[in-house]
Formats: sequence, C-alpha cells, structure tokens
Amino acid sequence: MAEDLVQDAVCNALAAQDSFIPGTNFSAWMHRILRNRFISDLRKRRETTDIEDIPASVLATTASHEDRLALKDLAMALDRLPQDQREALIMVVLHGMSYEHLAEATGCAVGTAKSRVFRARRQLENWMTGEDPDAPQVKARIARVRGLLAERTAPLGSAAAHP
Repeated sequence: MAEDLVQDAVCNALAAQDSFIPGTNFSAWMHRILRNRFISDLRKRRETTDIEDIPASVLATTASHEDRLALKDLAMALDRLPQDQREALIMVVLHGMSYEHLAEATGCAVGTAKSRVFRARRQLENWMTGEDPDAPQVKARIARVRGLLAERTAPLGSAAAHP
C-alpha cells in the first residue's frame, strides 16, 4: 500500500509540476502531495452506508416511562372522541389527507371536515392538559365566570348590579 501511495503521489506531482516554484522546498511540496493523496485514499475507502440500511434500533431511543404513560393517555382520549371526529383527525393528522379529500371521503362539506378536526384537536388538548369541561372544578370555574359576566352586563338599575 505504501508503494502504491508513493507511486500515485509521484504521478500527481508530475501532473502538477507547473505549480512547483523552483528554489522552494521540494521535499515539503512532495510531502504535501503525499499527505493529500493519503487522505484522499482514506476517504475513498471509508465505508458509507445508506440510512435505509441501518437497523431502526440504532436510530431509535427508548421512550421514558412518562412518554409511555402519555401515549397511553392519548390512546384512551382518542377512543373517547366521537367516531366522526376521531376519523377526521386520524385521516388529516396521521395520513396527511387534505380537508378537501377528507370531505370527499366522508361525504361532508369541507367546512364540516375542518370543524370536526378542530373540535377533535381542542377536545384532546383539554383532556390531555386536564382541562376536561366535564370535570367539576372546570364546571365551577365556568359558572363563576358566567356569574361575573352577568353582573357586569346587568342593567344599572337591577338588583344584580347592586349586591
């Protein structure tokens, strides 16, 4: 391999002899050519692999316990969605279907398809963040807000405006 390297370096030097400046260090010039040729040969021999050839286990990381619990909660929340919303959400989010294609596939208007996906996303977000509108604490908070709004919007002369 060393002999091949020297021979290739000499061939490169002869091909580039016009770039050598007489009176400069020939050994250094030749060493640079030899070094560059060695590096080029190393790069050519380097093993390259297509990403599809690598086992998925090499690229994957194991999910933490919290991640597995979150996925389990998400699966349960998806099961709680009404069938039409679940179907719309899965077709758009997981399958990448456009709203137009979703509407065509489900036999509804595009606006209805968008609405189903929006409602499904909003409901999942509420369930996953603990903001379940059916939860007692959320119902109580909504009632308080409605009461405050009613007091503020009541006519000035009414009893609600003067507690």
